Amino acid sequence: MITQLALKNFTAFSDLAIDFSPKINVIIGENGTGKTQLLKASYAMCSGASLHKAKPDASDEELAAMLTTKLLRLFMPLDEKLGKMHHQGATEQACLSAQFAQEQRLAATFFNNSRSLAIQERTNYQHSQVEAVFMPTKEVLSFMKGFNSLYEKYGLSFDQSYQDICLLLDLPEVRPETLHEKSKWAMAEIEAICGGRFVFYGGGKVTFKTDNAEYSANAMAEGFRKAGMLSRLLETGAIQPGVSGPLFWDEPETNLNPKLMKLLVKILLELSRNGQQVILATHDYVLLKWFDLLMDKGKGDHVRFHSLYRDPVTTDIKIASTEHFLDISPNPIDEAFGFLINQEIENDMGGLGK
Repeated sequence: MITQLALKNFTAFSDLAIDFSPKINVIIGENGTGKTQLLKASYAMCSGASLHKAKPDASDEELAAMLTTKLLRLFMPLDEKLGKMHHQGATEQACLSAQFAQEQRLAATFFNNSRSLAIQERTNYQHSQVEAVFMPTKEVLSFMKGFNSLYEKYGLSFDQSYQDICLLLDLPEVRPETLHEKSKWAMAEIEAICGGRFVFYGGGKVTFKTDNAEYSANAMAEGFRKAGMLSRLLETGAIQPGVSGPLFWDEPETNLNPKLMKLLVKILLELSRNGQQVILATHDYVLLKWFDLLMDKGKGDHVRFHSLYRDPVTTDIKIASTEHFLDISPNPIDEAFGFLINQEIENDMGGLGK
């Protein structure tokens, strides 16, 4: 579980720190304020779990090499150069620093001409690290078959989050008796609203089965495929409440109808009640409002809203965080919705008052 991330002179950020809720985090902001970059940076700082799982005594140099590759593949900077992720115009080094729930710390730096990160702090980072999950904006069930081998061999225009999620989706399912009860519940809810379930045969082959028929995954609505990804991650144990690392999700609302959106929020809240940290970015008012309406503090729910915005004077990206929906400020999603309502009222009134 990640508790804090600080970014200095990194990509769009000159100096920004975010404190994460251990349960639900919702990041909003206008285009160009760095929502996806913030998610990817957080995900990258959690990625050492796979290295330490394979090599518990990995050196700082090995960790730095792994993190450098991860950042390059996630952000895909110009000419694949690490220095291109240095904040434009900054004269000091870039720094990424993360803190985790069990007092682990990791900090790494680089300059605009660096080829690799340099580890500046590494406190207990190898202990109790579990792999995070990053769900990108696009669903992947429609192109999973053969994607992993193509990604490794060719320079595809997909960042590594797409390969990472494909690999997780292609894992075998865990034994039913080891599944968390809330995972079983969520999978059943998704199957009910989709009218069937996605079946994974390995090698990226995916179909959709109902009680009496089987279809290509490509024949199903994109929203169903996206919900199917979440169901599969629960089925394989990649997402396991209380056990797995953070779930990062970029614009989960994409291609979802309102019914699916409400169900998604219900599922994420239920998972968070059982120990799953969720960090997502959204542009959608409906998704944002469902969190406000469905959260139940009596059940221990905790939703922290983070608003990214540009300082009107310096143009630097800043962040404002709150636990209260009505206190989100600035709130470009709510403002846009308000403009829409005002326009509708104006249209309905016609020329009255003119």
